[in-house]
Amino acid sequence: MSYLKITLAILLLGVSATLSAQEVKNADLLQNIESRDKISLNGTWEIIIDPLENGYYSHRYQPRRNGYFKDDQMKSPSDLVEYNFDTDLQLLVPGDWNTQLEKLYYYEGTVWYKKDFSYEGGANELAYLYFEAVNYEATVYVNGEKVGSHIGGYTPFQFEVSSLLKKGDNFVVVKVDNKRKREAIPTINTDWWNYGGITRSVHLITTPKQHIADYSVQLEKGSTTNIKGWVEVKNAKDGESVTVSIPGLKKSVTAKTSGGKASFSIKAKPKLWSPKNPKLYEVKLSTASDEISDLIGFRTIETSGSKILLNGETIFMKGISIHEEAPFKTGRVTSPEECRILLGWAKELGCNFIRLAHYPHSETMVREAEKMGFLVWSEIPVYWTVLFDNEPTYANAQNQLTEMISRDKNRAAVVLWSVANETPEGEPRLHFLSNLAKHARALDNTRLITAALDTQGFRDGSKFIEDPLGEVVDVIGINNYCGWYSVDPADCGMIKWATDYNKPMIMSEVGGGALYGMHGDKTERWTEEYQADVYKNNIEMMRNIDFLAGASPWILMDFRSARRHLRRIQGDFNRKGLISEQGMRKQAFFILQDYYLNENK
Repeated sequence: MSYLKITLAILLLGVSATLSAQEVKNADLLQNIESRDKISLNGTWEIIIDPLENGYYSHRYQPRRNGYFKDDQMKSPSDLVEYNFDTDLQLLVPGDWNTQLEKLYYYEGTVWYKKDFSYEGGANELAYLYFEAVNYEATVYVNGEKVGSHIGGYTPFQFEVSSLLKKGDNFVVVKVDNKRKREAIPTINTDWWNYGGITRSVHLITTPKQHIADYSVQLEKGSTTNIKGWVEVKNAKDGESVTVSIPGLKKSVTAKTSGGKASFSIKAKPKLWSPKNPKLYEVKLSTASDEISDLIGFRTIETSGSKILLNGETIFMKGISIHEEAPFKTGRVTSPEECRILLGWAKELGCNFIRLAHYPHSETMVREAEKMGFLVWSEIPVYWTVLFDNEPTYANAQNQLTEMISRDKNRAAVVLWSVANETPEGEPRLHFLSNLAKHARALDNTRLITAALDTQGFRDGSKFIEDPLGEVVDVIGINNYCGWYSVDPADCGMIKWATDYNKPMIMSEVGGGALYGMHGDKTERWTEEYQADVYKNNIEMMRNIDFLAGASPWILMDFRSARRHLRRIQGDFNRKGLISEQGMRKQAFFILQDYYLNENK
């Protein structure tokens, strides 16, 4: 476990800082897990609901040596063991607990998960326990021994557990805690459901002891003919060979490792990835002991004044915002099929761009979007009023940003890294977000940095973008709910916008709510007619913004939110979707569709 993650665990969890001899170091994240040898640990897991955390703390509130992670069993009728995973409840993984068990609908706290699995292993291999996401704090044990912890509900993490596994039967226990905390990322108050649990897939991945751990393959910034990158080889000695080949381009190069990495450069003229032609090339990486392959696209993304240029040409980003909420059944998205349904609706809407709000969505979602030709805005959950003057909060945010970029750096579809949404102006916030932007650029200088802003003033009769964060980002996102939270919809079309920043603007949120099937006059709240009128007038407003480079209205589909209490209309759903949670299109869907298909070709 890195020093940063240990520090986060201490400060945010308040548990002991001492690492036992059995704790296993959290390895750097493996790239491209679909190309690995792996055993799926998905399916039914045994669980114990533990709101008082009795499985971790004694009655003196001290960590227990024989907590639930030991999976103790009665050995004689007189033994006292006050828990039993095998006779308790069960949940499906991946999945959230809120929609699987009615008693856990609003639950926030600790649930223990346990899974038995078989492992045969090999003398020359390493084993990694890989979690695609657990919300929010996960403490992982293998065969009763702690291997480490992770904070953050939307990014993957792994532990190298070879030394703890034995041939035959093994078990893993995960303590999952989704309690909201003021100092966390996100913080206490959000407008989406706090789905708890092991919400994405779990794998046991095996590799050779010397293996390809990570890599970056993309066009050099400013070039369409020079593919550059690096390959990190775990346990490599200096001078070992790494081969990178792209059969579709008839190109291959061999580089030598130095300090565990081999850097390379390939001169080529790839067909550039774009929404109209989402071309992906097979890229093969190999060493003497390991070989993996990936599908990678090549494109350029940059700005010129108020324009966004994809492959050197201006593109208007016709988008929609999407939450990781499953269609029809709601709850967390857990399958490729659910990803494809959401993306299919966005394609029907006429989109070439999606904003994956307000946190990193699954790798499956990003890869499916890439195949279908969507540009992607990817975001970390620095949302509303986090503790901008708290160092551990910043460390948490930076770690989540690092994990997001690490996972998706080879995805051509991702063109925007977003560092925040609707954060209040102030010096601590500006310092916090400026440092995040700087960190993102240090990790990846080939993409654009953005943030969704919601504070605008007035100057000379125009809405004026004056947020100082505009100086920091490459593309300015603006959330503006004209006709819903301010003024009448009819007044929106007359609003003019101005800015001192010579940068592109994306209207990152705009819209209003409606209950599908509720009809009435366009002046009546919650009717489809009211929502449609909001869209008509906001589209008129956007037509008059000469520095507008795109839009991602809020939102594709209705989604659960504990903030939304209006019975018979909201019922724990944010109703700003263009499509209901049951897949029914509202009138506003067709208003936006017409704008995208007929005006912005």
